[in-house]
Amino acid sequence: MRKYVFVVALLLGVFAALAGCEKTPTPNERLADYVKAWEQEKFAEMYQSYVSASTKKTYAKKEVADRYKKVYGDLNVSDLNVSYKPLDKDAYKNKEKVTVPVKISFQTSAGKVAYKDKVALVKEKRDKKENWYVDWKPDLILPHLAKGDTIKVSEQNAVRGEILDRNGKALAQNGSVYQIGVIPEQLKGDKQADMQKAADLLGMPADEIKQKLDEDWVQPHLFVPLKKVPMEKKDLVKKVTSIPGFSSQTVDARVYPYGKAAAHLTGYIGAITGEELKKLEKRGYTAESVIGKRGLEQLYDQKLRGRAGEKIYIEKQDGSTYTVAEQKVKNGENIKVTIDAELQKKIYNQMKGDAGTAAAIQPKTGDVLALVSTPAFDPNDFISGMSSSAYTKLEKDPGKPLINRFALTYAPGSTIKPVTAAIALDTGTTTAAATKTITGTSWQKSAGWGSYKVTRVHANNSPENMEKALVLSDNIFFAQTALDIGADKFAKGLKGFGFGEDVPFAYPLKASQISSTGKFSSDIQLADTGYGQGQMQMNILHLAISYTPFLNSGDELKPNLLAGEKTKVWKHAASSKTTRRFPACSARLLRILPARRTLPISPGRSLREKRAPLN
Repeated sequence: MRKYVFVVALLLGVFAALAGCEKTPTPNERLADYVKAWEQEKFAEMYQSYVSASTKKTYAKKEVADRYKKVYGDLNVSDLNVSYKPLDKDAYKNKEKVTVPVKISFQTSAGKVAYKDKVALVKEKRDKKENWYVDWKPDLILPHLAKGDTIKVSEQNAVRGEILDRNGKALAQNGSVYQIGVIPEQLKGDKQADMQKAADLLGMPADEIKQKLDEDWVQPHLFVPLKKVPMEKKDLVKKVTSIPGFSSQTVDARVYPYGKAAAHLTGYIGAITGEELKKLEKRGYTAESVIGKRGLEQLYDQKLRGRAGEKIYIEKQDGSTYTVAEQKVKNGENIKVTIDAELQKKIYNQMKGDAGTAAAIQPKTGDVLALVSTPAFDPNDFISGMSSSAYTKLEKDPGKPLINRFALTYAPGSTIKPVTAAIALDTGTTTAAATKTITGTSWQKSAGWGSYKVTRVHANNSPENMEKALVLSDNIFFAQTALDIGADKFAKGLKGFGFGEDVPFAYPLKASQISSTGKFSSDIQLADTGYGQGQMQMNILHLAISYTPFLNSGDELKPNLLAGEKTKVWKHAASSKTTRRFPACSARLLRILPARRTLPISPGRSLREKRAPLN
């Protein structure tokens, strides 16, 4: 028994001796661990486990760990890298303190910061163990930072670029509006009645005014903003500001001079949402960013928004400053488009709010002159601050003013007949002089069609050639022509005009379709497609450019949106034989169907979204 006790005692002695000989980490190893924690932004661990006793005596945790966290967060620090050359063994052998030169670099919201510094490590004994600890100093956070200094950031917002039409008229511009507000201490008499009166004039719930007045920052003497009002509504401003406590200021704002007429085209701007920020954060957007929400404002947001200027600097105790990083402001670019704003307005007014869409192009260049969707909303209302009740009213409007119809597709109806005619000529199915004799106002290929018949408006019982069929807009003539062409040749001809493809246009549009499958499932569907029904769907701009082959030697032009774009061909020889074999019809098409130059189409029963438009 005494033997076993002796062996155990001996083993314990060996373990104690080994523990006493535990290897002390080198300064290189300690600095490596410290840098790893630093690059992983484990600031609390850095302070707790790696800084020297003298550091902790001089700087509290909040001055090191907490400050690191706040500074790195506020400055959007990323890509931190700390590099150094490890010390030779002789450099720290028998030393109580060493200094290691380091290179520090990282990205901030104001640009890259890169500088050289020195990290001092001291040997200390804690809990009977020796180790190396960092003798920390503030300039390891930012260069030239010292105890008592203040880190400051100054920002300069970029001026958003304007959207101009082909003639230089503003579709979206930077202007001024009235900011209506209330000063709480100036409210007199029956406050509730006055707030209700103001709310009615401003088109907002009285409860919303009360909510704004109840916000934490509000003081009796402060101006509380309620709603922005366009400059032209001076009478409204006068009425509201005549109510005790209510007043106005002039503030900068985005303005849309053509309002509803160009609403779906221009879109509007608004504060970035959390969901949008997740997608755009890497492109320089922040929680304070204002971005395009629809239309051209969204499509060209990167160019329009520019880049805000920002300077990160240190203010010393003596009032002097040191600039850490600076990014100069870059104002946004102006975007000039091919649109003719006055024509856009004219077409919108002609449609008188009926649900529909229209496009106008310059058929020899492909320049898009107008893209109209009715009814519409006023983008200025979104800038002014639309209430939830006002937006709900738009959503529930039976006219669906929030739908961008020119980005969607509809059954083209009779406007497709010239295309059917061109395919018939190109395939050699018929000639310009060939005639059909059709009697009555209804027709079917055979009894196999059951009760279904193709109908037409005018009963023309005499021989009818293609030109006359176009003049009379004869559904039966073009139904028969489609059947004569045949399913395969007709589908191939339509694809030659761009059916089934995205139109090569900057603004995303739903692609036109021959049918849901791209083929014809029956003779009835083929016949109906010949006059623009069946399952055929077209977006309004594609329909407009489908007429360009008749004026450009059979070539279908690419539509242009930006002013100055060169004329390009989208589909070579979309209708190669038409201008040779049917020159009279080609020259007369736009005269026969003058309204087709604007191409208004009311929404049909077959409205379907394929991909989300810019809305």
